[in-house]
Amino acid sequence: MSQKTITLPIPEGLAESAALLGGPTEVLNDEQARQFILDEVAKLDVDGKTVCIPIPDGTRSGPHGLMIQAVYDAIADRAKSITILIALGTHAAMDEPSIAKLLSVPSGSIKERFPKANVINHDWHNPEAIVSLGTIEAAEISRLTSGLLNDRDMDVQINKLVAEADVNLVVGPIFPHEVVGFSGGNKYFFPGCSVHDVIDISHWVGALITASEIIGTLGITPVRQLINSASALIPGEKHAVTYVSTTGDDDQPVLHSVAVGTTESAWAANANVASSTHIKWIDAPYKRIVSKIPEMYEDLWTGAKGVYKMEPVCEDGGEVIVYAPHITEISEMHQGLADIGYHCIEYFTKQWDKFKEHPWGEIAHSTHVRGLGTFDPETGEEKLRINVTLASQVSPEVCAAYNIGYADPASFDWDALEADPDTLVVEHAGEILHRLASQRSV
Repeated sequence: MSQKTITLPIPEGLAESAALLGGPTEVLNDEQARQFILDEVAKLDVDGKTVCIPIPDGTRSGPHGLMIQAVYDAIADRAKSITILIALGTHAAMDEPSIAKLLSVPSGSIKERFPKANVINHDWHNPEAIVSLGTIEAAEISRLTSGLLNDRDMDVQINKLVAEADVNLVVGPIFPHEVVGFSGGNKYFFPGCSVHDVIDISHWVGALITASEIIGTLGITPVRQLINSASALIPGEKHAVTYVSTTGDDDQPVLHSVAVGTTESAWAANANVASSTHIKWIDAPYKRIVSKIPEMYEDLWTGAKGVYKMEPVCEDGGEVIVYAPHITEISEMHQGLADIGYHCIEYFTKQWDKFKEHPWGEIAHSTHVRGLGTFDPETGEEKLRINVTLASQVSPEVCAAYNIGYADPASFDWDALEADPDTLVVEHAGEILHRLASQRSV
């Protein structure tokens, strides 16, 4: 299916139309970044207007508090009202201490630091919080996806706070992403502030392309075309502050660049930067990869980025181990995964009548985790390119039921693993995409 996929280059001049500070080899200090944001956001027309600021949740790393505080300070005296909206997608809602940590303020002092703003979770469970912006018809979906999906309309639904705002000002980082190529920009609207229809369709198109192919693809992928088309239906102005950071040896974010522009131009500027900072090229594949998952990923649904970003450098028949002793369940918010488990894309497409009524977003996640493989519907045999093992508090029985392997987190001999030339141990897994050097031209 991937042979039909057409990824368009970033339009000439789009990235350059955003204001950009820094670059792949630069390190910015807090004051440089803050002053740049204050100066650039001051140029936006927000006077007397309602402003919605979609921001990441706790599953993204980076100097979020610095960025959000600077954006707030740049508009607080000018905007009529401000809503800071946590773009959960379908992740679990964040509690007050977690939100305070995200915003880099002490627990209990959010209103003190952001007196003019309401800070709220995207309430994707609540139909009254959602509004429909219209429909993108199946024929247009087919055109945008190069024929990958051609038989379903898409109801473009979004949080009404986004739809009703005069100005939406996205604040968020850019990373390689398993569904869209590179995250950020309009992705904070869809799926960040949306609900199941857009989420299911966009994630399913990414699954048809396969995570292995689309992740880290620099350009306007079919999924981003869908997201951009849906975002065009949002009535208000759409701007963004995007940034690229890595995690330093002291576990603190290292900021490389900040961009301010439209949601599309600011995304493009920092997607270019992230393609240099967040892809590590490896000469040869490894037999075993141990992805050490940060605690910001609370279940496998989010922690599976330790698979997505390592699978390209795992050899055929090799193993990716998700080492996450803190994880206690597969997914808090997506219990339907228990009905399907983890399988390759052909397992579903070659039995589509059996699975087509299941939420497509869950099926897409299943294929992203399990990776490439084949399925023979005549024999029921599934052949998977790699093995995926979860080392967590999830039991061996549950892992087996989901079609993944189990390992005891207490059993790891780290000295032996580090010394083994066939094993790659990755700290802070889920942030840096690893690819084979031979794939540079792909």
